[in-house]
Amino acid sequence: MKEILRNYGALLSAVDQWFNRCLSGMPVSIKCGEGCSDCCRGLFDITLLDAWYLKTGFDRLDEFAKRKALEKAGNRLKMLLGKWPEFERPYILNIRPETDWEELMPDEDETPCPLLSEDGRCLVYEYRPMTCRLHGLPLVDVSGEVFHDEWCTKNFTGDNPLEENGLYWNFSTCFQTEITLFRQFTYKLFNRYINEIDTLIPTALLVDYGKFNWKEWLDRFSDKLR
Repeated sequence: MKEILRNYGALLSAVDQWFNRCLSGMPVSIKCGEGCSDCCRGLFDITLLDAWYLKTGFDRLDEFAKRKALEKAGNRLKMLLGKWPEFERPYILNIRPETDWEELMPDEDETPCPLLSEDGRCLVYEYRPMTCRLHGLPLVDVSGEVFHDEWCTKNFTGDNPLEENGLYWNFSTCFQTEITLFRQFTYKLFNRYINEIDTLIPTALLVDYGKFNWKEWLDRFSDKLR
């Protein structure tokens, strides 16, 4: 598992290098910067691999910081259980169809992430999920294929970034590598390749992934996983 997490960390670092390259190349058009947390609101799904990697960083925090974040995560869980009473540890979304997930993640939710510090910085920045690193810019492959055609409203206020080849990157290879690592991860965990298992950032903080009985859980929910 350590090797998979290490390789995933290297992939995340490559994403950061792309983002930083874009930022340094287009400082006027891209307003993303340290301390801006406008996108760190509401709930969104992350992969179980992201959650496990995130938790390794969270466990390195001091006890005071962890306690405050866990209190916020616990409050989030209470809200979630009001909508999904069966949403139990390890808090996997895939026990229900994706069409039901919107019930937990309404667009109007502006609740700050429990991992935000008082000054708007991420407490586990080096361990944050893939989607956190990609947010704010459109994702255009070097081939020209558009993987994501939206961007932060603070960025490119007068331009069309889809035409900025300085943003292009090999996203096809990146996402294929992510899938490969995720399948290796699930095989290590379940002795079976699985394409998708998702959770949320607040609930990821509430699970001891290394000690959880994954075999027992899979026996209960294997028919729901692809």
